Amino acid sequence: MALTRFSISLDEKIVEKFDAKIRADNCPTRSKAIGDLIRTSLVETEWRAGEQVAGAIVLVYDHHQHDISKKLTDIQHHYLNLIISTQHVHLDHDNCLEIIAVRGDPVQIDALTKQLKAVKGLKHVSIAAGTTGHGF
Repeated sequence: MALTRFSISLDEKIVEKFDAKIRADNCPTRSKAIGDLIRTSLVETEWRAGEQVAGAIVLVYDHHQHDISKKLTDIQHHYLNLIISTQHVHLDHDNCLEIIAVRGDPVQIDALTKQLKAVKGLKHVSIAAGTTGHGF
């Protein structure tokens, strides 16, 4: 992979804060940190543009909640075209973590996430937006 050098001009205070952040994050260089920011921006653009994307939906719930597992499974069966894999982890006697790997249209993935969020009894739902890696 060929590298391209370019320069940017920023307010001194922003650079100081940025340098402090990348030191705290153990990022080796400004170039690496800026490249990471650019890639994050490009992934966000992919999601807004409606291109095929990949990601993970993360759920935490009390499995003793009436019919919650059945409700979550029923919703997932309506989105088989998006779901690549699921992983179910028992966090403790009561709580479960479920990770749903998805790939496809971001509008449909968002619809799936919203349907899952609507299930009563969930303690947490989030989506980790990713990329299929094409175009990088």
